[in-house]
Amino acid sequence: MDITMATQRPFDTEQDWRWLAVVQRDASADGTFVYAVLTTGVYCRPSCPSRTAKPENVSFHDNPADAEAAGYRPCKRCAPNSASSDAPITALVERVCRLIEQSDEPLGLPELAERVGLSPSYLHHCFKAITGLTPRAYGRAHQSRRVREALSDPASGITQAIHSAGFRSSGRFYENADAMLGMTPTAWKRGGQDTAILFAVGECSLGSVLVARSERGICAILLGDDPDVLLRDLQDQFPQAELDAGGNGFEEWIAQVVGLIDDPALGMDLPLDIRGTAFQQRVWQALREIPVGATASYTEVAERIGSPAAVRAVARACAANPLAVAIPCHRVVRRDGELSGYRWGVERKRALLDREADA
Repeated sequence: MDITMATQRPFDTEQDWRWLAVVQRDASADGTFVYAVLTTGVYCRPSCPSRTAKPENVSFHDNPADAEAAGYRPCKRCAPNSASSDAPITALVERVCRLIEQSDEPLGLPELAERVGLSPSYLHHCFKAITGLTPRAYGRAHQSRRVREALSDPASGITQAIHSAGFRSSGRFYENADAMLGMTPTAWKRGGQDTAILFAVGECSLGSVLVARSERGICAILLGDDPDVLLRDLQDQFPQAELDAGGNGFEEWIAQVVGLIDDPALGMDLPLDIRGTAFQQRVWQALREIPVGATASYTEVAERIGSPAAVRAVARACAANPLAVAIPCHRVVRRDGELSGYRWGVERKRALLDREADA
């Protein structure tokens, strides 16, 4: 698109706060607007270190999408089309999260973008970069959380819970119920009652290990020093489920998990019942793709799932992993290679990495 003088709008250099922000290279204004320079055909952040342009050659745009629609290209020095360092953009994304959470019905991307003054495409880009999810996926995750909370309310019926969570029809909810809850809504409302989970506790080189499985596959692998503590942890995860000790056939499941702990190169060929949010599922899948003997930083994992700004969210997903070793969150380290926290103890993390290095 050709750039013409029609894109320029006169402004008062003494009163226009945007021009003052450009002159002062005010970083706090980044994300609230961009400015374009007619003579260079480039648009920049307010804080751009480039030489200040003449005011008669400057035009202001609400966001990068508007500047690009006017025919300008992003500055290579300040990268105004990148959301990673925009504190104001982060605040806008947080505002969008609140809008999604407070709405009784799902909000579409165009409506969300209009409310915060961004183009739909730019909001989609920024939202995913910062949260690790698209606005639509975030809305679905919030709906899942709302319906779980509603089903936990003794005074709320199942149909009422479904509609109060923002589902416009029961049919749409039931299409996704298994992925959201891991069980039927009735079973969830009963706290997992009538959901059978078999478990067994064994011993391995790292201490005690509890393995539990549902009808779908292994749903928990817990490590620790005290079998009673591990059992209480399992009970907290499934407070009303029918927990039963696994029979003789369960020994093979325990043996495979213990074998994986002692010799990571063996691998494990057991079905997994992986329950988590959409973002957690993406992180956990990325962890399973890290080869034995290799490690990745939290930043690298965030980049691999296409959400480079979601490093802290990646760390939280690792901490929430219920399947030790099978989902190898122990292979995620700090950027400098040093070990960080591990749900089952840093010393176990070190031991796992040491034996994987020798595998």
